[in-house]
Parts: sequence; C-alpha cells; structure tokens
Amino acid sequence: MSLASLLTDQQQRIDALISLLGNEQTLLTRGDIDGDALADVAHQKQQLLTELERIETLRRSVQKRLGYESGAQGAKAAASDAGCTDTWNRLLEKSERAARMNALTGEMLSLRMQHNQKMLDYIRQIAEKTLYNPDGRNSAQPGRINASA
Repeated sequence: MSLASLLTDQQQRIDALISLLGNEQTLLTRGDIDGDALADVAHQKQQLLTELERIETLRRSVQKRLGYESGAQGAKAAASDAGCTDTWNRLLEKSERAARMNALTGEMLSLRMQHNQKMLDYIRQIAEKTLYNPDGRNSAQPGRINASA
C-alpha cells in the first residue's frame, strides 16, 4: 500500500471520528441523555481508534522501510518525496481538530457527571430531611395518643 493511499485512508477515518465526536457532543448537550446512543457512539469511536492505530502503525512501518527516520520529520520528508505533502498537512490538521474535539467531549462528560453528582447529593439531602418517621407518622406533628389505650 502506498504512503499516499495510507494517508488518504487515515484522513477518511479521522473525518468519521470527527463526525462521531460531533454526534457525541450533540447528545451530551441534550437535557435528556440517551445512554444507549452514547454507548453506541463510544463503541464506534473505539472501533475507529483501533483502525486508526493499525493504519498508523502500518504507515510508520512503510516510512521506516523506505529509509526515513521515525517521527514527525521523517513523516514530513516521506510525504514530500511521495508528492503528498498537502494530504499529510490536512491529516495533521484534522488530527489536531479531532484531539481538540475529544478533549472538549471529555470536559463535557466531566461537567455532566459533576452535575449529576450534585443532583444526587441534593436528593440525598432532601431524603434525609424527610417529613415522615420510619413508622410512617408525620414528624412535623406531635405524637398522637393511641385511642385504644
């Protein structure tokens, strides 16, 4: 597989990842979270990330096999010599965008979890101040005299 086709393949998968991240962010901004939809997005993201890792490993192998040094400088030189510098630069830009989107998604999840924890704490606080005793009597009213006494 040529370096140009590997870069194009990576770009297509990064585009799909960016789309999934956008969907995930949309799901997280809704008032009512769809857990099944989020789980589906997470599963699809994991599959894409696994595939991206496989292709990146292959790209690095091709780069090394062609005699270029490992790392960003070698990748840039290999892309230049293969006539696909523009494709390489677009891949880098899209990768950075995906990383920023993923970081934002992480922050959104963190905020959502903090909000949920505050709501749970509030509900517990209310539940602890219940108006009813364990025997079912209203704790705001004085005890009643048993009529059978």
